[in-house]
Amino acid sequence: MLEDSPALRAALGGLWPIAVLALLTWLASVARRDVSLVDRSWSLFIAGAALVYFALLPAPGLRGAWLTALALAWALRLSVYISARNWGHGEDRRYQAIRARNQPNFALKSLVLVFTLQAVLAWVVSAPFFAAMSGARPFGGLDAAGLALAAFGIVFEAIADMQMARFKSDPANRGRVMDRGLWRYTRHPNYFGETCVWWGFWLVALAGAGLAGAWSVVSPLLMTVLLLKVSGVSLLEKDIVERRPAYRDYIARTNAFFPGVPRARRPP
Repeated sequence: MLEDSPALRAALGGLWPIAVLALLTWLASVARRDVSLVDRSWSLFIAGAALVYFALLPAPGLRGAWLTALALAWALRLSVYISARNWGHGEDRRYQAIRARNQPNFALKSLVLVFTLQAVLAWVVSAPFFAAMSGARPFGGLDAAGLALAAFGIVFEAIADMQMARFKSDPANRGRVMDRGLWRYTRHPNYFGETCVWWGFWLVALAGAGLAGAWSVVSPLLMTVLLLKVSGVSLLEKDIVERRPAYRDYIARTNAFFPGVPRARRPP
């Protein structure tokens, strides 16, 4: 019976921690009138699903242990960073715009428009963990390459976030453009690192399940599109030149996503 399949139980079981965490975050957002709390919890949704796959799938083995450890490291680091960055700043302006467009009764509407949508996205993005831990292939070189790429992405993103936090903490930098450290080579090193994380996890899915795990490419593809075209680069840079004219020169000399050698500054 399909209903008795351990893999199916694990796949559906991954929804439970996501749903519970999404509901709790929604309740907190109603109390605080701050829907952007979902950004602090979203990585934890995915880590919760990974833990369920590790617990319910028959033999996740060394591959599953490494993946789960990296998932937890990625999720906790990102959640703590976003929480610290947004602490005391109230609701993000993106969510304020959504709130304004969906009155009255936005508190209830947000359960569907924001939290259910984010929960479904988290479940889809968790696909490489399920595919990798469902596979029975022996641990090998492709596993090592995928784990290395994911670990690199976590570290790269963490360094970029740390550099930006330090830059913003200095009052002398108010109004200036961050173009130091990793930000010298790409305008969005945090997004580049995040993308490396998910393509790395997908390589591990291929290593564990072969072509049977290739379907989980939906996860890194979705993350790449979101980071480049939806909620990442495109959204952040939509009107930034109008708000910060110095950013125009930064765009002219610095790659948007993939790190590269900075181009020569434009003459004044």
